[in-house]
Amino acid sequence: MLQSALSSETTEFPCEQTTLQDQIDAAVRDRSTPISRLLRLMSALDADTSANQNLRHQLRARIGAPLNA
Repeated sequence: MLQSALSSETTEFPCEQTTLQDQIDAAVRDRSTPISRLLRLMSALDADTSANQNLRHQLRARIGAPLNA
């Protein structure tokens, strides 16, 4: 059965439907989040001029945290 590209995108990335703050909170809590995902979130956060400075600090701390922390 064929699916349209739009429907596969919406099911493939369900986290894109949540707010940036929710995505960052989840990534900070989940120690298995890949560094590539954390860096993409940081890029999105830097692009958002109205972003909370506290979120930046939390995400930077998570990116720099040791893997066993």
